[in-house]
Amino acid sequence: MVRLVNRLVRRTLVLGLGILTVWLIVFVFQLTDSRLPTVLALAVTYAIAAYILLPRIVRIGLKILRRKHVPRFTITGDGLPGDPVNLVLTGTLPQLRAAFEIGGWAQADRLGIASSLRMISAFVFNSPYSTAPFSTLFLFGRGQDIGFQKAIDDSPRKRHHVRFWALSLTYAESNLGNPSFWLNTDRPPEGACVHWIGAGTKDTGISLTRLTFQITHATDSDTNVERDYIVSELRNSGVIDEIKLYKAGQQLPGEHVNHYITDGEVAAATLTVKV
Repeated sequence: MVRLVNRLVRRTLVLGLGILTVWLIVFVFQLTDSRLPTVLALAVTYAIAAYILLPRIVRIGLKILRRKHVPRFTITGDGLPGDPVNLVLTGTLPQLRAAFEIGGWAQADRLGIASSLRMISAFVFNSPYSTAPFSTLFLFGRGQDIGFQKAIDDSPRKRHHVRFWALSLTYAESNLGNPSFWLNTDRPPEGACVHWIGAGTKDTGISLTRLTFQITHATDSDTNVERDYIVSELRNSGVIDEIKLYKAGQQLPGEHVNHYITDGEVAAATLTVKV
């Protein structure tokens, strides 16, 4: 029932966007065409719909539909569904950094004006940027604590990447599906051994977001394959112990998450690398 309502809401939003666009073209552009070029008017219409109207409408809908649900995906800055949660590694921050460094992964730069401009330049000219920043996604009420990536063909347009959020061991109970595990928002102290909750996806180019049509990286929709790839990389580097699979939360069957396909399983392991 919830999935049916979700689809209905999304289709209604798209229909509403189309009606709004036609109305602006027919009733507004004819009055302003001599002063405002049609192309510019369309660009303004798109920007308002994709970055102001739709994100707010969808965010309100998600608050209603997802209220009190255990999260199995991250949230964008607009409050929309982001990357699925699919990995948990247990250890310290130095262990986490060392584990990915051994496998040839690079830690992402912090997102800022300088790193954003460098990323845009690298993306346009397809020049290498091995530590390119990530957009900020949210889990436990905060942006990611750290992220790692591995470029594909030395291109900033294609990469394996994973974001992590630290979660204190104190709040972790017997299995990862318990709501108290996923809903805790406290940031653990620096240097502690914690659970690193990860969301790994594979960038493949550029596209528009499914719900609001904002410009973003295109990603491989099958995040199960990307989760297995990251786990395989860590296993081949000898930096984790036995892998166990858990469900991300209760009442969360495998289905589409935004434009992703996920089975809802989270791969969990303890970091064994010495630092």
